[in-house]
Amino acid sequence: MLLPFILLCAIASCVALCAIASCVALFVLLPSRFRRSPQTVLESKPNVSVQVLVLGDIGRSPRMQYHAMSIAKHGGRVDLIGYQETTPHPALLGHPKIKIHSLDLPPRVLRSKSIPFIISGPLKVIWQVFTLVHVLGYEAPPAQWLLIQNPPSIPTLAIAAIIARCRNTRLLIDWHNYGWTILSGTRGAGHPFVFVSKLYECFFGRAGSANLTVTHAMARQLREKPYRIRSPIVTMHDRPPDIFQPINNPTTRLDILARVLESRELAAAVVDGYVRLVVSSTSWTPDEDFNLLLSALVQYANDTQRSRPLSSLSLSSSSPPPPPTPVVAVITGKGPQKAMYEGKIAKMMADGLVPGVAIRTAFLSYEDYAALLASADLGVCLHMSSSGVDLPMKVVDMFGAGLPVVAYSGYESFSELVKEGHNGCGFETAGELAACLVRLLGVDGQAELAALRRGATQEGSRRWDEEWDTSVARILGFVSE
Repeated sequence: MLLPFILLCAIASCVALCAIASCVALFVLLPSRFRRSPQTVLESKPNVSVQVLVLGDIGRSPRMQYHAMSIAKHGGRVDLIGYQETTPHPALLGHPKIKIHSLDLPPRVLRSKSIPFIISGPLKVIWQVFTLVHVLGYEAPPAQWLLIQNPPSIPTLAIAAIIARCRNTRLLIDWHNYGWTILSGTRGAGHPFVFVSKLYECFFGRAGSANLTVTHAMARQLREKPYRIRSPIVTMHDRPPDIFQPINNPTTRLDILARVLESRELAAAVVDGYVRLVVSSTSWTPDEDFNLLLSALVQYANDTQRSRPLSSLSLSSSSPPPPPTPVVAVITGKGPQKAMYEGKIAKMMADGLVPGVAIRTAFLSYEDYAALLASADLGVCLHMSSSGVDLPMKVVDMFGAGLPVVAYSGYESFSELVKEGHNGCGFETAGELAACLVRLLGVDGQAELAALRRGATQEGSRRWDEEWDTSVARILGFVSE
């Protein structure tokens, strides 16, 4: 135990020296500072400029993209900073008020698992420190606000705090979760890295001029130990953008499914109700255990304990219940564990473990994904909160499309989004998920499913713009219309 701790201290010292060197460079080559110019009488909107930073792929960071679009919609200038691994939202591209600044990815060797994390991790952080300092401090012009996503926390929080101070910029931290709890899930709660990460996040998390959270539960936690944040904290629940809308026209639904499923015959079976369409979205990472869904589908396909429809019952009948309603399950997204699960799915289907169930994976465009959700019968969310107080945005999108949800419910903030029996159902085990599927996808469950769909549509009726205008717009200084 002593050797890893010594190595950790040595690596932490290197990172600290790197951060100190960055600070010295900042003061020697001091970046330009933001100067607040008075608003003229002729200007109908305030002069608001915002750097929006996500230390991740911009195209897979919907909330930060929506922030950028909302700022620009209100007339603000946006410098959107992050990695460009996938295509961003179409509304961002070519927008006169939005400029995208790409961060250079760390060398491939630091992103692979070819060298130990204890070496690659700190080297990756050092790379990120210098790229962040360059783009935030010199490439992007000074701004009134710096809006950052947390996590990732290291090195984002520290560098953002330093740059904001140097450039006379106010720091707005958008708390999606906690970096140290995510690290705890992969490294173990007792790992020294987790301890250091928690101290770091609690310290630099207090640097914000204001804070956003995705749940009320998270806002309560940030005001208490160990965070003790004293600056304003505003809860802004995720809300669906306008692209997610219910589709009620059968012909439109048929055309969409024929394109996405690449089979008009299968699409027609779904629209006519002979086959149920279940959709789940994932980033294929360890924080979502897809074995839960696969195991539930096996149980669903082989269920022999269901009661028969009332019309088929007779006292003398000893025939088995009819087979479950056929299902096509579409799992969208991409990520590190996708290939592993695709192999497992192929073997399950080849071995005949899921009769009557077809499982497909897909990576769809933004428009096709929204259309698929609106055309499905049921959504499944396997998000397991590492902190217990975050919420999955994919459920928000499903509600925007009028799609009822069955979701993993074993965390505190679950009830802030999913209302049991109103817009969805919760589960914690594969057996409970299978029971939900059996109940909702069968013939006898259509009335309940329709009621949940009405609840989902109602929950999704409050949109991103409405939520943003009553929370973030006030913080940034926009005039409410």
